[in-house]
Amino acid sequence: MSDQCPSVPGAAGHEPVVLETARLRLRQWREADFAPFAALNADPVVMACFPAPLDRAASDTLALRCEALIAQRGWGFWAVERKADGAFIGFVGLHEPAAALPFSPCVEIGWRLAQAYWGQGYASEAAQAALRFGFEQLALAEIVSFTALPNARSRAVMERLGMVADGTFEHPAVAPDSPLRKHWLYRLPLARWRASIRRKQRLAHRNGLGGHGPQNR
Repeated sequence: MSDQCPSVPGAAGHEPVVLETARLRLRQWREADFAPFAALNADPVVMACFPAPLDRAASDTLALRCEALIAQRGWGFWAVERKADGAFIGFVGLHEPAAALPFSPCVEIGWRLAQAYWGQGYASEAAQAALRFGFEQLALAEIVSFTALPNARSRAVMERLGMVADGTFEHPAVAPDSPLRKHWLYRLPLARWRASIRRKQRLAHRNGLGGHGPQNR
């Protein structure tokens, strides 16, 4: 196993960080996000690999917690909007899990998008921006991700991001008799991420494309 992630500081000045990609904006939460967020959290398909869908009160509590952590540290699980029309599509970002996991302390990357926005590469696009922020601005040595064993879609995103499976563990926040208790753990060390970026830059250069990454402000 690689070294555990240290506790990380907030962004400079603790102003909420905004990340931008070609199609998406990762930003602080707004009150207008709460209703579409509640809709996706109530969708049994979106929540199939979570213990249960969330009612409106539980969804709002989660959104407020995400908002508060970004206000405190400058980063976290950002609300994601599509730049073309301003639509809220879900969240993507970085988080220090509160649960006592076997590999704690750590920083995870996670995402949850409304079903209408699946299959369009949005999760991977936003996650790449979050990874760059974590490695370049927070100076993380490693970022992890984890998901319940049946969640093949999230595992596919992790693998597209260059993360490597490092076995399974039982999530202490999930009931012992739940089929979702066992989770896959994926890891992405800084060195592996840097090597991936260099490969992409070389490929872009050969294809005559710019090598510009996502912007943050």
